[in-house]
Amino acid sequence: MSQTTPQQGSHHWVMTVELPGRVMQTLYSTYTPPAGATRHDVFLAIKNDIARQSPEMARANVVFFALEPNQL
Repeated sequence: MSQTTPQQGSHHWVMTVELPGRVMQTLYSTYTPPAGATRHDVFLAIKNDIARQSPEMARANVVFFALEPNQL
């Protein structure tokens, strides 16, 4: 019998990234992690997506990161 990992549901995230002395930006959105994903997996997916959208931010420092279930 195969056991499946349940979907984790939507999460709200906030990330602030900085290129010291140049630019700082805070971004936010929602993300639904795939089954079995860890907090670190989500962090890397979001950081990689930011770098894909703005290649200069690929080497940015992460100043802040928050990830919470997107439900009240």
